[in-house]
Amino acid sequence: MSELLKLNQVRKSFGTELVLADIDLEVPEGSVTVLIGSSGSGKSTLLRCINLLEQIDDGQIWLDGKDITAVGTKADEVRKRIGTVFQQFNLFPHLSVLDNITLAPTVVHGVDKSEAESKAIDLLKRFDLDNKATAFPDRLSGGQQQRVAVLRAIATNPRILLLDEVTSALDPVLVAEVLSLIAELKTEGMTMVVATHEMGFAKRVADQVGYLCDGVLLELGHPEQIIDSPQTSQLQTFLKSVREAGRL
Repeated sequence: MSELLKLNQVRKSFGTELVLADIDLEVPEGSVTVLIGSSGSGKSTLLRCINLLEQIDDGQIWLDGKDITAVGTKADEVRKRIGTVFQQFNLFPHLSVLDNITLAPTVVHGVDKSEAESKAIDLLKRFDLDNKATAFPDRLSGGQQQRVAVLRAIATNPRILLLDEVTSALDPVLVAEVLSLIAELKTEGMTMVVATHEMGFAKRVADQVGYLCDGVLLELGHPEQIIDSPQTSQLQTFLKSVREAGRL
């Protein structure tokens, strides 16, 4: 697989606090990279740097072989090629499900409205949400809202999809349906970087897992290597706490 995303020595601070320390990461096209680590470890900041919502202090980020952190880069143009889903669903409450999904394709990408609606309906049918097309977000369950948020993010055919703790705001019973959608996207070849606390999902779906601790990418490798044979004391302690919480 060819390399789609590459981070080289990426550093980010907020004031005097170093939140990302010399991060090196390569994400092959069509692969799933899962980031694990305690809250505050830097996972969300790393994703926000990739989609240029945060400006890095040093290093480079390449997407499709182009340095997107170079001076003069137009962030909005880069973000057109990156889909992002956050913890909170962030659906527009005054728009129907169908209108939420078609907004970016029509307004940002200039896709004809009928074409955008046709694709959106196809997406909704594929993931058993077509009966919700005319519903408004407040009529959906949390799991349904998050699935719609994911479909909205992929409706623009992004090169890469960033998912930031997309199940953390959901009741446990709703987590499975969102993770199932993400697993389905993997089978279709979607390149993804996923920050999550769901270790079982990471082990099942990830091609590589990275463990962040205090802004440092301490370990990176195959899921079984990282989760079953952790090398550092920090990761061993983290996984112990995860097991005690019943999440592994």
